[in-house]
Amino acid sequence: MTHLSRRRFLTISAACAALPTGALATPVAHWRGNALGAGASLRLEGLTDVQAAPVIASVEAELERLERVFSLYRPDSQLSRLNRDGRLSNPAPELLDVLSLSTALHDATGGVFDPSIQPLWVATAQGANGDDLNRAKSAVGWSQVHIHRDEIRLDQPGRTALTLNGIAQGAITDRVAALLRGQGLTDVLVDMGEIAALGTRADGGAWRVGLAGPDGAVAQRIALRDRAVATSSPMGTVLGEGQGHILNPTGQEPLQQTVAVSAPSAALADGLSTALCLMPRDRGAQVLTRFPGTKLELLI
Repeated sequence: MTHLSRRRFLTISAACAALPTGALATPVAHWRGNALGAGASLRLEGLTDVQAAPVIASVEAELERLERVFSLYRPDSQLSRLNRDGRLSNPAPELLDVLSLSTALHDATGGVFDPSIQPLWVATAQGANGDDLNRAKSAVGWSQVHIHRDEIRLDQPGRTALTLNGIAQGAITDRVAALLRGQGLTDVLVDMGEIAALGTRADGGAWRVGLAGPDGAVAQRIALRDRAVATSSPMGTVLGEGQGHILNPTGQEPLQQTVAVSAPSAALADGLSTALCLMPRDRGAQVLTRFPGTKLELLI
């Protein structure tokens, strides 16, 4: 299978120039790596690199564990095994949580958000048409996915398959944020493909995030504190000539170029920003009312 990473449209606004003189002496530790094939980073206020080393080690261990759950790149991951075998026993709690949220998003969006889009995504990426494309479409459908605490089952083994690219990086962002919070860290900017802002910057102000439009230029700046944001752009990755990577199960083309949503959790923001790319603006606004604490931050 061909798997392409989502291009990220999140930029962190430089904060140092705005900090009071006294705040400049506050140590800040940085880390950069990868999560599900996309760039990831941490900014830990108040810690030196030496102090942050054990924290970063725990984050890297957690990312490795979550890769073994969600990755489409790793043949040994739970998601890859489910797609290959059509059945997965004893699924990880994190996978069950993401699939539960996916069901809520699927229902709220009238089926627009559908992780079973993977067969159509792969066929489109490979340039399929005609009967091959129709066969891929027939394998898509959330009703073909059966989720239980002790087992997940797909109705068409070898044909039906899931992708969690529209929600898993948000979920990983949430897990890392929870891990850091559990270690007593209160002022952290987490970017695991989506953004979670805990606490404040060293100067006591909210974290500043720049949201970029389809051309990569910052179109909107927002302040975040104990909140997450996700941005999706269908043409961020191109599967074929003029074909973006966010697909509608009905075959309808995306209706929005870029959508950014903030929410109490990065997984929710991630899923909503993905789905709203495929929906009329008024319908997208209605969907947001189904999820308390969510806010549309950018729509182009």
